[in-house]
Amino acid sequence: MTTIKKIAIVVLSLLILTLILNFGLIFWLNKQLPMIIAKKNPTAYAITYSDLQIDLLSKNIKASRLRISPKKKQQDSLKKIGIYAKIESIEINDFKIWDVLFNNRIKANNIIITTPEVTLYKKTQHAINNSKSLGSEVVKPFEEIIMVSNVMLNKGSLKIIYTKTNKPILSVVNLGLNIDGIVITDDLLQKKVPFSYEDYAIKADSIYFRVNDTYLITAQHFQTTSNNFILKKFKLIPEYSRREFVKKLKQEKDLFTVKSELIKINNIDWGFKNEKIFFDANSVTVDKLSANIYRNKLPADDLTKKPFYSKLLRDLKFPLKVDTLAIRNSILVYEEAINFQKGPGILTFDDFNLKATHIQSGYLQKNLADVVIDIRCKFMKSSPLKLNWKFNVLDKKDQFTMHGVVSNLNTNHLSRFTKPYLNASTTGTFDELKFTIKGNDFNSYEDASLKYRDLKVTLYRKGAPEKKSKLKSALANLIVKKDSDGEIINTKANVERIPEKSFFNFLWLNIAAILKQILI
Repeated sequence: MTTIKKIAIVVLSLLILTLILNFGLIFWLNKQLPMIIAKKNPTAYAITYSDLQIDLLSKNIKASRLRISPKKKQQDSLKKIGIYAKIESIEINDFKIWDVLFNNRIKANNIIITTPEVTLYKKTQHAINNSKSLGSEVVKPFEEIIMVSNVMLNKGSLKIIYTKTNKPILSVVNLGLNIDGIVITDDLLQKKVPFSYEDYAIKADSIYFRVNDTYLITAQHFQTTSNNFILKKFKLIPEYSRREFVKKLKQEKDLFTVKSELIKINNIDWGFKNEKIFFDANSVTVDKLSANIYRNKLPADDLTKKPFYSKLLRDLKFPLKVDTLAIRNSILVYEEAINFQKGPGILTFDDFNLKATHIQSGYLQKNLADVVIDIRCKFMKSSPLKLNWKFNVLDKKDQFTMHGVVSNLNTNHLSRFTKPYLNASTTGTFDELKFTIKGNDFNSYEDASLKYRDLKVTLYRKGAPEKKSKLKSALANLIVKKDSDGEIINTKANVERIPEKSFFNFLWLNIAAILKQILI
């Protein structure tokens, strides 16, 4: 036999042996994989599929039309608990044959999940009860079947349903997700985020999230990576009407309605360190914000002390830092009602633009720059307002300084607020009101100047603010000049803070004190 024939026989034998081994492995894997997924699956979930394709040369596995449901049969279909899913296909790339053969687990480089429809039924109203439940209920069961380094999810939908009401707590439509460099260990499963990763990207067409019994959040577009965050058409909406909300209250509380065209966060660095979350961002931008704050005075006063923003930041128990916050082209409305019979007093701030710098929590900090807030807007739709506000988070006296200028103000717009606080209303125009307020957690000192014209004062009876006091009003108008004749009238005032009231109530008391000194 010639050497060439011997080589040919050897090569042919090796090819035949390879084919036999290949077919043998494919046959064995076709037997083994269903057992790993079904009989040897240690999780609480049953997994079925209609088609399974295995390619040893490319080391790919593809399963089609999968179904996932709890193994334990639930007698009442209306009280489902756990995960139920339909998945068009799952493709596993570069799987390790050794782990399938000897460890009864699929280990691979990538997994591609196409068109998953996932529903999680929960006994509680919380989307995630705690970090350990995320690890034990969601990540760990499937980590026992498959371990991958990279996950890609396309055209997904996710719902979390509260079984008592059969209503969604969370709903995400057209979800896309990429996570690279995944590592899962027993230690990581106990952490807030039960795995580590190198990079991620998430996007969705729409989001619905029920925050609590009062509010829900919706958005039409969501996109985030490890560095940036974008949210479009954001809405924070009350679940109740104003009457229903007030009826449920034992104490006074604000009702918020907030909408924004765009929220964008740039250069994010966040995560958990020593079990504490940290958040750092170069900038947060909110475009076309529409915020309505409503308060009704029917419920009893909330007599707990209201901390200033400096104290709230100082007392945060985790690192937070935002270099620049910008709110642009927005509108803010505050409404306060004594009851439902009379309409609320309304303050509006149109064309609202705010820039705040050096926002940071006081956690483990010994020295911080002042928080500086600049505001430009139109008060009551027509009066230009400029405000500069400074405070230091680490100052335990909560000292602040505020400079403001209001121009071309129709004083009649203030009537619904001057009546309860000053027992007075005015007509006329403030050509320019300038003020400086230096305050702290206890009191404040104000320095102001005013130019005005066509001023008329109306005073009301004590204990009966709906009735005019004609004699007092006549005397007041004799004392107060109708016009300042282009001159600047200067005044000073002091105000004691009411600790049970908010910072903005304190600010209003300062403005009211200035007006009282000048006008009454």
